[in-house]
Amino acid sequence: MATPDHPFLHLAAPHIAGLTPYVPGKPLSELERELGIGAAVKLASNENPLGCGEAAQAAFRDCSADLGLYPDGGAFALRRAIAEHHGLDPAQVTVGNGSNDVLDLVARTFLQPGVESVFSEHAFAVYPIATQAVGATARVARARDYGHDLDAMAALVGERTRVVWIANPNNPTGTWLGAGPLRAFLQGLPPQVIAVVDEAYFEYVEAPDYPDTSRWLTDFPNLIVTRTFAKVHGLAALRVGYGLSHPAVAELMNRVRHPFNVNAPAQAAAAAALGDRAHVRRSVDHNRAEMARVTAGLADLGLDYIPSVCNFVTADLGRPVGPVDAALLRRGVICRPVANYGLPNHLRISIGLRHENARLLTALAEVLRG
Repeated sequence: MATPDHPFLHLAAPHIAGLTPYVPGKPLSELERELGIGAAVKLASNENPLGCGEAAQAAFRDCSADLGLYPDGGAFALRRAIAEHHGLDPAQVTVGNGSNDVLDLVARTFLQPGVESVFSEHAFAVYPIATQAVGATARVARARDYGHDLDAMAALVGERTRVVWIANPNNPTGTWLGAGPLRAFLQGLPPQVIAVVDEAYFEYVEAPDYPDTSRWLTDFPNLIVTRTFAKVHGLAALRVGYGLSHPAVAELMNRVRHPFNVNAPAQAAAAAALGDRAHVRRSVDHNRAEMARVTAGLADLGLDYIPSVCNFVTADLGRPVGPVDAALLRRGVICRPVANYGLPNHLRISIGLRHENARLLTALAEVLRG
């Protein structure tokens, strides 16, 4: 029924009425406006602090004369570039308005009321949202050391399971799965279960046992691998990602994909970014050096943190995160509390530029020492 605070709630489907919106990181402009300050530092959204490369910028600018035209609805050039990059057929590529869009396509294609999806505790917030938005049931496996417990996840797979979501590496914990355990898990899945391996932070990972599951598609026809241009490629503002799968799986997802879901400048910039290996290398090198600086600073402050292979690290403050986060905001530093992920004492810190990381550590020291 209608309520005073939400007069249209009774019109929504029950599974929609129970959802809460995804809350993004606070924008710099909003914090500066609220506090009347300038030059705030944003380390909340896992963006590449170096931005995008020159090739992507040039491709974006070249599109400016054609903004009155619809983009290529099939993203032919981008899909071909992605396919060549992975040694696959373009028919295996599904493009999205960010990889979140591809995850939503998976849910709308393979989930419905009466079936289930499985994911880990502390896993990416889009998995429960996408599952509930289509009326399916979520089964959540307890985490192990903040990461995916594949045995616990396998135990939840049953006759009604249609999708298993695996973030490798995981956001917001930065944990990862090695090739052996992940491959064994996929081999144990029934063929009617779609396995989604979300590799948004793939390019940052330098762990020797970390797998490129895009190479496993021939072995697992029920596998979907997702990637994004928002992280290492620095194109977060353009919202472009993609999925790799069996052509028949991609064809089904394209049945529900909205027309023109990736705009023309995004398609052009993403295709250019894919070939800009020098920018990727610079970004990874910067992240490695500054991750070491930030984690050493956290240790100097007596804080534990979850080992991460991403471009962020999640610190255990040993106390409720809310007051610490509020104090950091007053000092013009935006990080990401992750209490909504079941981590009430943890703060996720994106790796920024050197001076931004230094400012974060100085502000955090002031807050913790009172």
